[in-house]
Amino acid sequence: MSSTLLETTRASHEEVERLERLIVKEFQNDPTSSKDRLLQSHRVRNMIDTIVSTSHKLVDIYEDKDQARKDEIAALGGQTASGTNVFSAFYDRLKEIREYHRRHPAARVVDVDEQYEALLKEEPVIEFTGEEAHGKYLDLHELYNQYINAKFGMPRNDKKESEDSHIEYSTYLNLFSQPQKIDRKLKLTMQYREYTQNLLEYLVYFFQRTEPLQDLDKIFSKVCIWRHLLKLGGYFDFFMILTRSLQSHTSLTFYCLKQVVTEFEEQWKDGKVPGWGGGQENGPVPAQDTSIDLDYYTTVEELMQVGLEKLKEALASLGLKTGGTLQQRAERLFLTKHTPLEKLEKKHFAKGSRLPVQNGAAALKENINSKEVALMEAKVIKLCTLLSETIERTKENVEKKQALTYEEMESERQEEEMQAESESDDDDQQIYNPLKLPMGWDGKPIPYWLYKLHGLGQEFKCEICGNYSYWGRRAYERHFKEFRHQHGMRCLNIPNTKNFNEITSIEEAKELWKRIQARQGINKWRPDLEEEYEDKEGNIYNKKTFTDLQRQGLI
Repeated sequence: MSSTLLETTRASHEEVERLERLIVKEFQNDPTSSKDRLLQSHRVRNMIDTIVSTSHKLVDIYEDKDQARKDEIAALGGQTASGTNVFSAFYDRLKEIREYHRRHPAARVVDVDEQYEALLKEEPVIEFTGEEAHGKYLDLHELYNQYINAKFGMPRNDKKESEDSHIEYSTYLNLFSQPQKIDRKLKLTMQYREYTQNLLEYLVYFFQRTEPLQDLDKIFSKVCIWRHLLKLGGYFDFFMILTRSLQSHTSLTFYCLKQVVTEFEEQWKDGKVPGWGGGQENGPVPAQDTSIDLDYYTTVEELMQVGLEKLKEALASLGLKTGGTLQQRAERLFLTKHTPLEKLEKKHFAKGSRLPVQNGAAALKENINSKEVALMEAKVIKLCTLLSETIERTKENVEKKQALTYEEMESERQEEEMQAESESDDDDQQIYNPLKLPMGWDGKPIPYWLYKLHGLGQEFKCEICGNYSYWGRRAYERHFKEFRHQHGMRCLNIPNTKNFNEITSIEEAKELWKRIQARQGINKWRPDLEEEYEDKEGNIYNKKTFTDLQRQGLI
């Protein structure tokens, strides 16, 4: 039944919406421990990956490169080669549905909600070593061994003792995030390049396991959106690139580090990269990279916008002739985009430049290698900044272990495991409350003596509140000022004053209100009897008598 393309599209949209609601529901649960928080983050990460892969399939369907979606819509509308016949298409579809139910009479409806709810209960498998302790600490022992067995990892204070003495692991934790302190000559070796690459891969992998939801989209939007839009044009193309790039954790981390690449490019041009800039004691000043990346230019006119000087420097670095007009220089440099230097005609090269071409290519290759190593160092420094708290915890843990014996470390590890198991058991265990005592602030039943002290076993019913029950004298006295009781008094047209405290019966409240009204009627001031008037002779009358005498003409 779901074999049609339109049904597949509908089911994919439904899956995306269900996963979005599950993510919201997942974030509404507050994790009680760091392990639960880590599992929650990975569950959400898996849901996001599923959404991205499903969205990628939807993009391919909407692109409709094989025109299958268009043909299916046309078939539903009854469009055939002979003409348009809506009724025949309708009855063909009806026949197909009936045939499906005839072949599958025992087909049952599957509750999809239960299947998706199971995603909230699964525990993703996260691989951590024993030293990492579920992401609390770093495990750099392999990289430490690689560091101390290399030339760049030997102490530089005393050359005679450098072969026998090595730095300790605790000292290495302070040094691995500071690659700018290593001599530049040692950085150009293949051994250092492999070490830096291994260090970067471990930090990226650790960061993916411990922080799968760490601000990657925000960094991506700041750096990469405008580049893709300017290069390709259009929001639809950018959405496709974003969808395809988020399919794996590796690409996510790559885009997270894209901002580091942008900052590094600016610092490299200015010669301000730590450990690689000019005027340092680590080595000579690196040659300025005067090459132009021709991949960004499609025509000679675009290349002419670079300028005379830049074109001249780029041609000189390749050993080509630097003379001519702006257009001639751009055309000469543009030839190298599709044609290797070895296959260019001799007329394009300067005199005696065959050997310099080879030297320039070697220097350019060395500069590119240096740039790649420096870029890896910049990424390592950025990741160390993001993992600064974890690095500090690792240092404290290593120092703590150095002061403990093996038996003490084992006992401490067992205590931590038992504590974690007891916390999980407390969360899963049902609360034993046979007396049905009220819950306290900690989510557990209050003590029985406190229950008896406040008289919480006494029940007070209020008829005015709709026979609502109040447990304990304190709650009963407090309810006379609460909204439920005030609303009941308003429905009876009786003011909720202090006179009606302790009265819960409707009849008693009405009788009391009548007595109050009667008492107010006796003491009420009556103007016809109590208001005084005086005639010309000084006689005093009340209002009624004065009015009667005046009507009779006696006054």
